[in-house]
Amino acid sequence: MTRDPLRDLLDAVLADDDGAQVGVEEMAARTFTSPTHFARVVRRRTGEPPASLRRRVLLERAAWLLRQGRSVTDVAWESGFDSLEGFSRSFSRSFGIAPSRAGELAAHRLPAPSGIHFHAPAALWVDAEPTEASMDLTAVLVEHDLADTTALLDLAAAAPEDSLHRPTVSGLTPAAFDEADLSPAVLLRTQVHTKEVWLAAIDGTDFPDHGTADVAVLRRRHDEVAPRWRSFVADTAQRGGWGDTVVDALCEPPQSFTLGGIVAHVLTHAAHRRALVRHSLDPRLDQGNGDPITWLETRP
Repeated sequence: MTRDPLRDLLDAVLADDDGAQVGVEEMAARTFTSPTHFARVVRRRTGEPPASLRRRVLLERAAWLLRQGRSVTDVAWESGFDSLEGFSRSFSRSFGIAPSRAGELAAHRLPAPSGIHFHAPAALWVDAEPTEASMDLTAVLVEHDLADTTALLDLAAAAPEDSLHRPTVSGLTPAAFDEADLSPAVLLRTQVHTKEVWLAAIDGTDFPDHGTADVAVLRRRHDEVAPRWRSFVADTAQRGGWGDTVVDALCEPPQSFTLGGIVAHVLTHAAHRRALVRHSLDPRLDQGNGDPITWLETRP
């Protein structure tokens, strides 16, 4: 993962100095910049001068510690105040009540233009910008599944042929709707075919055959089904149609599936199959870890 410049600034501003007072000169020295430049950059990125940002976050931490039952005196020293009176005045001015009454606070956060807050026990919480769209978790999971499947198909294309056709995990029982053959090639075919089948059920078209497990063919099929699957998920989310139901009359007896249930089902088993494929591919290949949090950090 690459370093976030904002994180570097926050490290400089909020580094723990055993409760000592820290000036802008010392903060700037940690980033090898002048105090003037450092203060200007911090204010532009966070909306607060460095000293104000540090004092507010330390006061939020103080409120949290006091709500956990810590003594006012200990918390005052840990928050970088030279006197108990100075801490009490600053705390009362910020929160509207004396530190001894911190237990009455509903939360330990103070208003912040930056959205940066103390997050217990020793971390930070950064609110999303008001102008930023909230993360669509379903879209993220769907997009990661498609991207990771593409990556695995590309890895499989570079893997020795024999490794694609041996069982992934000895003795593993396949799901009732998966094939008995749990080799990487067949798992990847199931990964692609599953989306093709569900889209056919949703569109009311004939179910496609399993087809070949040839990796090059599967890559082309995946490239075709991925935008259709992505479009289906986006359209369903936009119109709030997760509760819509598809009745599969070919099942005995007929079964009903909500669109939300279908997507959750596909994502759950897709993640399992990807893990099995990654486990069985040649360890000399650079496979990555398949973790969406890593993927989110590295995607353009």
